[in-house]
Amino acid sequence: MTTTEKGTRILIIDDEPQIRKLLKVTLQAHNYQVEGSETGEDGIIKASGAPPDLILLDLGLPGLSGMEVLNRIREWSSVPVIVLTAKDREEDKIAALDGGADDYVTKPFSMGELVARIRVALRHAAKTVHEPVLKFNELIIDLSQRNVVLGGERVKLTPTEYDLLKILATNADKVITQRQLLQQVWGGHHSESESHYLRVYISHLRKKLEEDPTRPKMIVTESGIGYRFVTPE
Repeated sequence: MTTTEKGTRILIIDDEPQIRKLLKVTLQAHNYQVEGSETGEDGIIKASGAPPDLILLDLGLPGLSGMEVLNRIREWSSVPVIVLTAKDREEDKIAALDGGADDYVTKPFSMGELVARIRVALRHAAKTVHEPVLKFNELIIDLSQRNVVLGGERVKLTPTEYDLLKILATNADKVITQRQLLQQVWGGHHSESESHYLRVYISHLRKKLEEDPTRPKMIVTESGIGYRFVTPE
């Protein structure tokens, strides 16, 4: 069993008692401190009163919906939020990610996968320190100089390729939707043709950065949703 640092606090906002109980037992076995909320209103109060290190949020809450809770929390907090949802439609997942969720897990879910995603989200949050230089093993991104070096050699990127890489790398291990990338790189309005450009630019990035662009390990596709920059082990 993988353990974690004691004292890491996780808030579960889910109206299903059995889910809360299952999550609490499993996460406590991994040394997390766990608190639960049955409603969105109570979850917001607990999240603001004693800010947790991570929130597990059910989208299908009665009363104040999970999306409303997410929007309210994002008005004042950047705490990692992993959405737990029985909604498996792409548009629901995209809406949650666009709304500020860091990741999503579809019910029914594997506890092993969920715990792994929690570790990734906490690791990413700990690294979010606005350092000017990002290092991922052989890949170094100097944000102040807009330089990218791979294996000691400078990688020549177009401005658009660099902007895409910067967004993905500064949000390492998070799913970034196509809409988020298009809005941040191409501006507020985007068309279907720019969605095609996005795929083309991602392909160019993979050819320049991936050992095997046909089997990418660094910039992976989240089918129908977007892309994820994967932190190397």
